Amino acid sequence: MMTNCAASEGFEISPRFRHTIEERIARLEKDAAFDEEQVTLLENGDHIRRHMRLVALQRGDALRMRLFLDRARPRPSRPMTAL
Repeated sequence: MMTNCAASEGFEISPRFRHTIEERIARLEKDAAFDEEQVTLLENGDHIRRHMRLVALQRGDALRMRLFLDRARPRPSRPMTAL
C-alpha cells in the first residue's frame, strides 16, 4: 500500500513498461466488453453472477492500471555514450 506522500510524489517508468501496461489495459477492456456480451447466452443465475464479477474485476484492474499510469512520469532517456 502506498503512503500519501509516496502517492503525491509520483515515480518514473520506462516508455517500454508504459507501453506494456497500456496494451494490458486495452486487452482487459476488450475482454470485459466481450464477456459482458456473452452474459446473454448464459442461463444459470449463479453463472451469470460469477461472469459479471469477472467483468467487474477486469474493469477494476484496467482502472487501477490507468491510475498507476496517471501517477507515473516517463523516465528521461539516457544519452548514448560512444564506445
